[in-house]
Amino acid sequence: MPSLDRYDEWLALVTEYGEDQMAGSGFSGEHQPVLTPAGYTDWIAFLETEADESLPAFEGRVKSSYFWILDDTGRWVGFLALRRTLSDFLRELGGHIGYSVRPSRRREGHASTALRLALVEARALGLDRVLVTCDEDNLGSRRTIESSGGVYEDTRQGRRRYWLSPPPRR
Repeated sequence: MPSLDRYDEWLALVTEYGEDQMAGSGFSGEHQPVLTPAGYTDWIAFLETEADESLPAFEGRVKSSYFWILDDTGRWVGFLALRRTLSDFLRELGGHIGYSVRPSRRREGHASTALRLALVEARALGLDRVLVTCDEDNLGSRRTIESSGGVYEDTRQGRRRYWLSPPPRR
C-alpha cells in the first residue's frame, strides 16, 4: 500500500508516464490526483478508502487493493490494482487486475513479477479465476499475461480478455 513519505518519487513517476495510461493506479474519472503534496495525500486516502471493506464502494467502482510495483532495490516502478469483484465494465474491459510499469523500466520483468504476486493475493482473497485484459496492440502486456498462464477468451472493443487461475494455496 502506498505511503506518505514517497511524494517526490511519486511525482517523478507520474510525470514520466505523461499521457500514458497508469493502469492499476486508481487514477480515473473524477479520481485524478492533483500533483501536489496535498493531492498525493488525498490520493493515498482515496486508495485506503477504496480498499476498506467496512466502507461502501465509491459510485461506479468496486473494492480494490492497490500495490506499488518496486524493483529489487525498492525503487518504485509501477502500479497494480487487484479488484475483488467485477462490475459490468470490468467484466467487459477492465478485469480483476490492472497494472502498468513506468516507461523507462518496461521490458525488465517487473509486470510479470507483479502479476504473479497479484495472483497469489487473488487466491488469498478467495478468487478461483481472474480476468486480466490488455489492449489488442499491447504486445508486452499480452506476452506477460500469456506467460503467466492466461487463457485467451476473446477481444471486445479492442481489449483482449484472458482468464488466469491463481496458484493453489500452500
